Amino acid sequence: MKLLFVSPGWPRGRLWGELGFKFPSLSLAALAAVTPESWDVALCDENIEPLDLNSDADLVAITAMTPQAPQAYRIAAAFRARGKRVVMGGFHASNLPEEALQHVDAVVVGEGEVVWPQLLADLERGELQRIYRAATALAMEAIPVARRELFQGKRYLFTNTLQTTRGCPFDCEFCSVTAFYGRRYRKRPVDNVLAELELLRRRNSFAFFVDDNLVADRTYALSLFAGMKGMGFKWLSHAPIDFAHDREFLRAAGEAGCVGMFVGFESLNQDALAAMGKVTNTARSYLEDAQAFRDNGIGILGSFVLGCDNDTPAVFEGLLRFCEEARLEAAIFPILTPYPGTEVRRRLEAEGRIISSDWQDYDMEHVTFLPRGMSVDELQQGYDWLNRSFYSLPSMYRRIFKAHRSVQVFAPMNFGFRSAIRRKGRVA
Repeated sequence: MKLLFVSPGWPRGRLWGELGFKFPSLSLAALAAVTPESWDVALCDENIEPLDLNSDADLVAITAMTPQAPQAYRIAAAFRARGKRVVMGGFHASNLPEEALQHVDAVVVGEGEVVWPQLLADLERGELQRIYRAATALAMEAIPVARRELFQGKRYLFTNTLQTTRGCPFDCEFCSVTAFYGRRYRKRPVDNVLAELELLRRRNSFAFFVDDNLVADRTYALSLFAGMKGMGFKWLSHAPIDFAHDREFLRAAGEAGCVGMFVGFESLNQDALAAMGKVTNTARSYLEDAQAFRDNGIGILGSFVLGCDNDTPAVFEGLLRFCEEARLEAAIFPILTPYPGTEVRRRLEAEGRIISSDWQDYDMEHVTFLPRGMSVDELQQGYDWLNRSFYSLPSMYRRIFKAHRSVQVFAPMNFGFRSAIRRKGRVA
């Protein structure tokens, strides 16, 4: 039988749809790895190639984040009109399975690797169930090596993405990760990860760990870094800003080849940080912390949430000044987005402040709620101004043109974001 995995495209005129550098869906390659050999498996990523609706696949499996859900539903309708069975998983379907079931034949809730073989067996017997939900979390030693051959011939920046941990010990109000993976921090055996890295370095010396917090367990991460030292990787991942407070730990990451980290600063206002549950962040030490990353050869892709209740129109200029003073190599400025399943959505719903559930606008670029400290238009215009200003040529020059090993990653990233923002403006 034939299986087609589909990753829906992002809408044109949106930042993530206009970015020239693309990364593959690791979750689909992981599901492919637990698919029986009797199935012929293919992948279509609409972000880099057109989707053939006349595919001869027996089953179409779609994954989608919330802003991709409308396109996922359109794809599902087109295939079902052609007599195909369609299943859906991912963050959005897991949080709103009843909504998804209005558009597809079955929904996989949560981590799919445990139940995926059962779903395929049920389909072959003609007994497909409506919802598949694992009774227990996947044992981390059972995470298979992703079938990255599905990515061959596609225009991805690189395909060396992998996961070492799942879950996060923290519970930030706006985060959908905890709702999906839970707060229990689970770790793959280090030897398994190192063995997979040995396979990956035959293809590319760059790697990206998709873990939401690679360094939450110090002992585990230090063991991983020790094993990676000397492998020759240049790699990136996610870490909290307080990672900088442990200089030995930070140095070990740098020596293992880390050239960049996604870091959630979220706000310069300590009261706002407390309100959102960002307990690891101390705003007064941000400048020193950023320098500590840089001293170890690690650049920063910072993230700052816009539209918190403490924010006023003054926040935008203040953030730009801080980012340039801290010489952050790159940054994103997501508008607070009340994703299904998050605590912030529950709170804003209770306060009657959600003004849109048009999922395609849940892309962190559009205001979907009523802010407290400014108007909807002020928040939207401030977001647009901050992105244009941060990725202007003068700001880029001040932040990234310096002798630092992370420039090889972050200089192209800055130009990529700048081009995407400009294309987005033309489409709009």
